[in-house]
Amino acid sequence: MEGLNRVRERIAAAAAKAGRDVRQIKLIAVSKLQPLEKLREAVAAGHTVFGENYAQELREKAEALGPGVEWHFIGALQSNKARLVVGRAAVIHTCDRLSLAREISKRATAPQRVLLEVNVGREPQKAGVLPEDAPALLEQVRALPNLACEGLMCIPPADQDPRPHFRALRELAERLQLRELSMGMSTDFEAAIEEGATMVRVGTAIFGERPRK
Repeated sequence: MEGLNRVRERIAAAAAKAGRDVRQIKLIAVSKLQPLEKLREAVAAGHTVFGENYAQELREKAEALGPGVEWHFIGALQSNKARLVVGRAAVIHTCDRLSLAREISKRATAPQRVLLEVNVGREPQKAGVLPEDAPALLEQVRALPNLACEGLMCIPPADQDPRPHFRALRELAERLQLRELSMGMSTDFEAAIEEGATMVRVGTAIFGERPRK
């Protein structure tokens, strides 16, 4: 896959520029609305880590592709859809409220890895806990059984320089002693890597424009 190979090269170049080991960075191929054929092409090219935005789509694709594929849930998660994701997703990136954390905990039979979604740009239309409220939410999440909070996730404002937002998320993670940083998409993943991302979520640059739902 040309798109996949180009993204891999760009990740390696960004890591080298930042003096980082490229092995510290996980590429999540965002396969939202993409047909299974494209995912199979990626698997054949050696890529087995995918991100989905919709709970039912993740379940269907996970069942279709079978074992050997690592799934990440990166979309807004309604509490009543948590049952479709828990146990199928290696990591849920969008835990942003205690009620959702409780539902994930209730559904999990083994430690479910989660990230706290932080609204770094303070955009009222976006999900995510405000930065100043993240420490309290982290404490509450850590008190729940079968949850392992490993880091933070953000989507910076589309009309702003993402770097200050990536930097703010990294600094918050450092204060909270969390190691994973899910940040950076097709338009800004190189900047995210330079600011410390450990997971980048790239779809269009790999697969091309997604089909309309």
